[in-house]
Amino acid sequence: MQPMTAPDKISVYHKLAYPPPAPSSPASSAYSSFQLDVLILSEAHQRPAARCHEDIVAYDYQLGRKAKMLPPFMMDQFRTLWELQEASKRTWGVKVKEIEARVRRLETASWDRPDAVEDMGSSG
Repeated sequence: MQPMTAPDKISVYHKLAYPPPAPSSPASSAYSSFQLDVLILSEAHQRPAARCHEDIVAYDYQLGRKAKMLPPFMMDQFRTLWELQEASKRTWGVKVKEIEARVRRLETASWDRPDAVEDMGSSG
């Protein structure tokens, strides 16, 4: 990772770190926090500037304490989000494999073959 210097802009990307429990799971009624993996991207360098992990706890301000569980609508959205993340991971994983295969074909068609000879250039 490269240090950021001004002027620079960042983009911050979050994803759920773990799948939320199923509605039928006993853990679902005690799910009062969630964790996010975070990537902070430097726009100037077009590379990661930082990676973070967030542990977010729901707080009930009326009772003045940590909430016992997240609201059902929130849990439903987290489950939907997790499925979207997993689908995206599969889609882009396939695309990465296709690109790697194309690069490998280019390599074996050009320099990475038994009869390839390295061009040392001229000395003079």
